[in-house]
Amino acid sequence: AEAERKAAAYIAKQFNKIGLTPKGDNSTFLKAFTFKKSSDPHGGISENAPQINSQNVAAYLDNGAEYTIVIGAHYDHLGLGLDHNSLDANPEGKIHNGADDNASGTSGVIELARYFAKNGVKEQHNFLFLCFSGEELGLVGSKKFTENPSIDLNKVSFMVNMDMIGRLNEEKRIMVGGVGTAPDFVPTINSLKNDLSVKFDSAGIGPSDHTSFYLKNIPVLFFFTGQ
Repeated sequence: AEAERKAAAYIAKQFNKIGLTPKGDNSTFLKAFTFKKSSDPHGGISENAPQINSQNVAAYLDNGAEYTIVIGAHYDHLGLGLDHNSLDANPEGKIHNGADDNASGTSGVIELARYFAKNGVKEQHNFLFLCFSGEELGLVGSKKFTENPSIDLNKVSFMVNMDMIGRLNEEKRIMVGGVGTAPDFVPTINSLKNDLSVKFDSAGIGPSDHTSFYLKNIPVLFFFTGQ
């Protein structure tokens, strides 16, 4: 869709301004993928379903380290409700604003990219910054990336996923998922000084893009501020 292409181009422009290395196709930040979209509410895809062309946005910060941390978020949302993923009973033609789901997570990726590129410190990891499309249609973009990655996934220490991090409730509670996928996660997060109420979830599988990486045996963290 034209709006999706505009969003991807915007993210790529930000990565370029930061000075990151493109990790998409043909020395660009865009990594294309295709898939067939289901029109069946139960998820079945017929052979004559239309093929959809889409793209993830990928950028790399090379610190000369052996291992890489992946920081990601999905940039797609529900659009005009044509896929009937909305909670609205009659979603078609209505604008579904995606400020929190997931412009907030996408902004988080861009800002962390800017921070790590400009902080004057040579970190002990490289960083791959990824913005996925097709999340709302079944984690499609992250699945496609892990099936055809632009770096060696065996050299990924862990993946951080941010999905809906923009709006805290009055308790200032943030959910952190995936803490059971590596032994250092809980003590490390507990050691951070902040005024947030942190709720842990140990599972590496959940309704967002970190799942695709966990299924490749990569530890994951999932940040989420709730519905």
